[in-house]
Amino acid sequence: MATRERQIRLLLNQWVDACLFGLAFWLAYALRTHPRVCEWLDLPPFPVPFDAYLWVYLLLIPAGPLTLEASGFYRRPVLGPRWQSTLCLLRGVVLLCMGLTLLLFFTQLVTPRWMVVWFGALAFGLVYARQEVLRWMYRRRLTQPQFRRRVVLVGVPSELERLRRQVESHPDEGMDVVAELDLTREDPGRITDLLHEHSVNGVLISAEHTHFGHVQRVIRACETEGVEAWLMAEFFRTEISRTTLDDFYGRPVLVFRATPDKPVQLMIKRAVDVVGSVVLLVVLAIPMLVVALLIRLTSPGPVLFRQQRAGLNGRPFTMYKFRTMVTNAEQLKHELEQLNEMSGPVFKLSNDPRVTPIGRFLRRYSIDELPQLINVLRGEMSLVGPRPLPVDEVARFDDVAHRRRLSVKPGLTCLWQISGRSELRDFKEWVRLDLEYIDHWSLWLDFKILLRTIPVVLTAKGAK
Repeated sequence: MATRERQIRLLLNQWVDACLFGLAFWLAYALRTHPRVCEWLDLPPFPVPFDAYLWVYLLLIPAGPLTLEASGFYRRPVLGPRWQSTLCLLRGVVLLCMGLTLLLFFTQLVTPRWMVVWFGALAFGLVYARQEVLRWMYRRRLTQPQFRRRVVLVGVPSELERLRRQVESHPDEGMDVVAELDLTREDPGRITDLLHEHSVNGVLISAEHTHFGHVQRVIRACETEGVEAWLMAEFFRTEISRTTLDDFYGRPVLVFRATPDKPVQLMIKRAVDVVGSVVLLVVLAIPMLVVALLIRLTSPGPVLFRQQRAGLNGRPFTMYKFRTMVTNAEQLKHELEQLNEMSGPVFKLSNDPRVTPIGRFLRRYSIDELPQLINVLRGEMSLVGPRPLPVDEVARFDDVAHRRRLSVKPGLTCLWQISGRSELRDFKEWVRLDLEYIDHWSLWLDFKILLRTIPVVLTAKGAK
């Protein structure tokens, strides 16, 4: 409810954490280069000046809070279980240290291992100490009456009970329910007496649309008294969509969104897509050229296979793959449709006769998918997301709800990819995995899927 306060608190915490991460890196460098520390641990001197790490230092400061955000550190309650915050913090620091190690490796900047280890330990200790101080201050503040909110609940009986339970279940918000106003039995004008009697800080309103007239009277009374009124915007019941408030040229609007609403994390996801695709294209350039040469020498036809696939919101785009089938594969598909092993509109066939010998090897280890890194770089795909389907297969969806898998960018790998791939025969199960990914999306989930994809690809698990 106190979104602005939480946003301000979050921003302050992130700024403090950014400074703490910068301090941890500087301390790690100072420890590693200190003569007495080197002598005590029997380490060789490290003469590289700190200026050589300045650009890493400047990157690391904003990267720290962003990594903690991705690990869920800022989304747990301030007074929640310590093990929960400790786990999120540990996960974020480990991710940051891994990213720092990879960055230093690719840039070939000589860095002692002890320095990275000390940085991780110091960063964890400093942020954990900051969190404990904040926890102590917050607990102390909640015990002082002047810092607690005195609220009046307004609505119909069923909503009043639900609101009361929600307020009582979040004691860390510092709210006390001092009175209730039942719009089905009491005069809305009574709100003025309640405001005077209890010295109220805010009024929380939740009512059905049939009581809009009463709600308007309550809000006007709050306006006159200068007391904040919070109206629960739940006039329409939704099953999947999450409701947010936005602004349309000065007019307040309610937004019903069934896709992830995490702008910062989505920006990081795109940055990871660009950097990841560029790095992989550079590293795999020679192997991809070898694959292209093998395709050209072993079967007639083009090296790349181009096909119209359904992208974000169903918008068609040209997807690239190494060609693994004969050139007339699309014409032969109609003759093989009765052998389809996948339920629904998708066509899957084990031991497909259209696949070339070299194509069978490329498919087994997903090498044929590598040209899609170009699609990722162009922004048509992501490294992680539901696999893009051909436009004609999407047009044959027998359940409109299946189209929600098109609400995010398609990807190179996904939950389906690491859950058996061709071993799954039911298209509904495939869609269920994609929707599960959409509903629970986070950068941490993407990271876990990418990690799990590596052994799946190397062992050719579930591939046909």
